[in-house]
Amino acid sequence: MNIFEKIGYYLGFDFVINALIVGVLISLCCGILGVFLVLKRYSMIGDGLSHVAFGATSIAMIVGIADMYLMLPITIVVAILLIRMTNRGKVKNDSAIAMLSVGALAIGYLLVNIFSSSANISSDVCSTLFGSTSILTLSSLDVWLSIVLTIFVLAYFILFHNKIFAVTFDESFAKASGTKTSIYNNIMAVIVGIIIVLAMKLVGSLLISALIVFPALSAIRLFKSYKLVIIFASIVSVVNSILGIFISMLWGTPVGATIVAIDIFVYVICWCIEIIKQEIKKA
Repeated sequence: MNIFEKIGYYLGFDFVINALIVGVLISLCCGILGVFLVLKRYSMIGDGLSHVAFGATSIAMIVGIADMYLMLPITIVVAILLIRMTNRGKVKNDSAIAMLSVGALAIGYLLVNIFSSSANISSDVCSTLFGSTSILTLSSLDVWLSIVLTIFVLAYFILFHNKIFAVTFDESFAKASGTKTSIYNNIMAVIVGIIIVLAMKLVGSLLISALIVFPALSAIRLFKSYKLVIIFASIVSVVNSILGIFISMLWGTPVGATIVAIDIFVYVICWCIEIIKQEIKKA
């Protein structure tokens, strides 16, 4: 059986189709949102919020409820609080994210070890941290939530493109010109929180930052136009995720780590292209 026959065989399973749908949609959202976060210097916010989501997952495992019902509201609330604190200057971005990352991860793992009744704690934690198998166990709720979120993100960025552009590049000027920047920041925080929760199914909590940051950085290496950066980052993010999912199925590699490895490879290529273009200009 060649590669194409194997791919056709796997596509006959509903869980593979669900994984591809969610992977494509979440990657599209991460590609778009990543540009905003990188330019706003919130690159590592995904890392901090993913650890908060891990802590919420640990509590859900102990209480015995579906993790989505606890992860989603907690992550959204923390995302809003985090952006508000950093915008008001009460705490620096890196300090706030460091506190969240270390504190939530440590408390979550501690609670799981103390209260969990699972016979295989290490496997459960590893799956949550690296997303090794959760992408293949997606529910219909995950699929529909991804579809609704993607529609909302696309509509939001298309309808309010100018306002988002202003808030991203010069928030002080946008605020002075009458733009209610807090509203746009809060909406963005809600979107970030939802994407983080869904992306945990794809790459796990430890690798989410890579899914958000690398496509944006790759696009910034090649383009100067804001629109072109968003378009290229979205395309790269989606293509890399599709390749990562198929490679993981064909060769049995971890889904999240495979996607991130491809993201790194593409970033290196874009970096090399940028260097070549600069050398050509000098010549």
